[in-house]
Amino acid sequence: MIERARSVIVPSAPPTTKLFATSKVPIRIIHTEWSDGWGGQEHRIVNEMLGMQRRGHQMLLVTRSDARIAEQAKARGIAVRLLPFKGKADASTILPLRRWIRDEDYQIVNTHSSIDSWIGMFATRGTKAKLVRTRHLNIPLKRHWTNFVHYFYDRVITCGEIMRDRLIMECGFPSELLVSIPTGIDFEAFQPVRRRLDVRTELGIPLQSFVVLMVGIVRSVKRHDLALATFAKFQASWHDARLVIVGDGPKLLECQKLANELGIQPHVSFLGFRNDVADLMNAADVLLLTSQSEGVPQAITQALGLGLPVVATDVGGVPELIKNEKTGLLAPAGDRNGLSNALARIANDRTLGRELGRRGQTYVHRCLDVDRMCSATELLYRQMCKAGKKLGQS
Repeated sequence: MIERARSVIVPSAPPTTKLFATSKVPIRIIHTEWSDGWGGQEHRIVNEMLGMQRRGHQMLLVTRSDARIAEQAKARGIAVRLLPFKGKADASTILPLRRWIRDEDYQIVNTHSSIDSWIGMFATRGTKAKLVRTRHLNIPLKRHWTNFVHYFYDRVITCGEIMRDRLIMECGFPSELLVSIPTGIDFEAFQPVRRRLDVRTELGIPLQSFVVLMVGIVRSVKRHDLALATFAKFQASWHDARLVIVGDGPKLLECQKLANELGIQPHVSFLGFRNDVADLMNAADVLLLTSQSEGVPQAITQALGLGLPVVATDVGGVPELIKNEKTGLLAPAGDRNGLSNALARIANDRTLGRELGRRGQTYVHRCLDVDRMCSATELLYRQMCKAGKKLGQS
């Protein structure tokens, strides 16, 4: 039976000071990241570090020079140091990282991707620092002697309960090692600054058009091809509908070509990377997510935070956010007809869309704000610092 008591977040409980009471002693924390992307994973890292920094903790991001998170973190006032990260046993990265951990007395090293998790494991051996892995993807991890890194974590943080359950049931991780801390959003900061009409005018979209928005890196797992096929079916009945795709990635050119082949190119806008996602959500009528696999998508949490209704595939941690018919509409993975019909329901019944958005907004503001995420993380770190031995070891 899966043990759930180790989760730090209690979704049904409103945030309170007593629930997350902590001392004022600062914790010295290193986050490592190998990925060169700028998606939900990297956003969570930066927002969590900012939240912990505001609480007085000493934060350091260690990443590689071509990682986009380095520039974003520096711009927000987070200390950044660059190392090569050439591979999982790269001595030119492991040795200086270990030296910083020892000389500067870092207590927590929190890793995020595969390469930097190996680096963090080697660098923390022989030090007092505790090793944490945050798992952002709902993809199995092989806990095997060839992947022995997974035996050396003191804790693994997952971004949702479904991800935690999968690591226990399918991958053999001990339940006491795993903690679910959902990604929190700074809802006060994530607000539109421009009017809906002004954004639509900039994009050349009439005010009366029904706008479907998709936000995320354009890669295979997000199934933008399915989104385009879904929209083509929907747009055949809703002729003034528009699809706005925000994000860049390896499948962008392929998707642009597919839009032409489907004959919907005049109705689709590919905007690439944007910093004004809140403005774009405010200008949209529904958020669409067509992923084949997901963790707990930040784009959905952000959309619900603004009261924007969501149509999504029933995969990964999505059902933790979208309770079908209550906080949004779900369809099976790959189901073009189901997704198209869900879009049509919201387009035909704007009252339904507003009610779904309202209920979703109430839920995420109560359970998924950034302060709640940081309180849970802070509590976990303090528990680890007090523990006498490595928690992931027997």
